[in-house]
Amino acid sequence: MTMDSKTYKHLLRKLQIELVKYQKHLIKHGNKILILFEGRDSSGKDGTIKRITAHLSPRETRVVALGVPSDREKSEWYFQRYVSHLPAAGESVLFNRSWYNRAGVEIVMGFCTQDEYEEFFLEVNEFESMLSRSGVQVITIYLDISQDEQTKRMEARKTDPLKQWKVSPVDKLAIQHWEDYSRARNIMFERSHTEFAPWYVVHSNDKKTARLNVIRGILSHLSYAHKDADLVAPDPKVFFSYDPSYLKNGMLAP
Repeated sequence: MTMDSKTYKHLLRKLQIELVKYQKHLIKHGNKILILFEGRDSSGKDGTIKRITAHLSPRETRVVALGVPSDREKSEWYFQRYVSHLPAAGESVLFNRSWYNRAGVEIVMGFCTQDEYEEFFLEVNEFESMLSRSGVQVITIYLDISQDEQTKRMEARKTDPLKQWKVSPVDKLAIQHWEDYSRARNIMFERSHTEFAPWYVVHSNDKKTARLNVIRGILSHLSYAHKDADLVAPDPKVFFSYDPSYLKNGMLAP
């Protein structure tokens, strides 16, 4: 059952207040938070990030959404162009897609070689381990939607004048390569789920429920003063840590 707008707005406001409380704590103690958002096209990354950052201080909050790498960047160490965007003390950084592009769209669409793909997995866990050891708290979130919901959202983009900027030639290919993206997602989880940067999965067919539970899930894994623990507890059927059994029991979109 879809949540009514009044209830959604009420809960969203309360959770955004919790986010502000956390940011005050973050700045005071000089913590560093890095949140990576991954998911298929139209899974809801943009809208979720907007709700998280809506009332946070823009001075200490950055959203990073990198475009296609330049020729120079293609010749660099793969993680190099991401490093300059990492958080300093007191900052929150949210990546709208991240280095995990290599484990998803790049390998599916042939934008990287098999050797580059394998090298990525040889390096990513150590890279994230170094971030963790240096004091960066890494939270990796995957927004999971069904094939029917993705198709529905892709079609809606074509008729909504406010979403025309989202329409691209890749949309059709994303639908055509559904099974390839599922396979790449599963490999990504299996090879990069670690205790210092675990994957959290969010059922995102219902945007309102997903947004609320993403915020709850993030806050539930952060320490800050005067936390409303009951409010920030996510629904475990919506926001949950990846487990290998989920590849077979229907917890992930096939």
